[in-house]
Amino acid sequence: MTEDMMPISLENLMNFNCNSQNECFNDCCRDLNQALTPYDVLRLKNNLGISSQVFLKTYTSLHYGPGSGLPVIEFKPNPATGYECPFVISKGCSVYDDRPGSCRMYPLARAIARSRETGEISQYFALIEEPHCKGFGKKTGQTVKEWLKGQDVGKYNEENDKLMELISLKNQILPGKLEGAGADKFYLALYDLDEFREQIVEKDLLNEFHFPKDLLKKIKTDDEVLLNLGIDWVKFMLFGIKMTFGG
Repeated sequence: MTEDMMPISLENLMNFNCNSQNECFNDCCRDLNQALTPYDVLRLKNNLGISSQVFLKTYTSLHYGPGSGLPVIEFKPNPATGYECPFVISKGCSVYDDRPGSCRMYPLARAIARSRETGEISQYFALIEEPHCKGFGKKTGQTVKEWLKGQDVGKYNEENDKLMELISLKNQILPGKLEGAGADKFYLALYDLDEFREQIVEKDLLNEFHFPKDLLKKIKTDDEVLLNLGIDWVKFMLFGIKMTFGG
């Protein structure tokens, strides 16, 4: 949490309401510098009915995180549109049901801490009150917990926490920039899911692991199962952690 964030608990009232009547409506979708998680990419490419490869090439750019040294996917900036989100329209978000987790969380920031003894995750929240946003001070009677439930952000946090665990492992075991084959494997298994699936099914990428037949059936149609397998595989390839195949 940074100094310009105000800590807030799940039981505090969430005096914030974003809607089309606000004079700032859609402003937060412009001047964008937004990273996408693997689960964000999964949901967006399926919403659009395109492959992960097409989505990544059309809508995103790749760079490496200064802290983790890992591949980072962001919306591709377009100066001609004021660096706005490619999916914002006058009526709002055209992919609203599958919008990224960071959009669902705004104006909240979330940090987590994982117990080394139990693996249990503790959550911490803060309110980000930016000058351009006019949604503050609007009483809804909802607590932060109720507001988050309404944003349907739980599944996103659950999946994104797995990425945070992977990044934590990377920083502990392999500090510095991830390059070459390691970076390629990370990008393939976490972001380019349809290509990852093709390499497993058509090119026997994971043939040496002899994973269960029922898992092979699931990864042919279930992107979430495939993503979790990808995280498992990256942990093995980068850190030598035994694959659990979702177990």
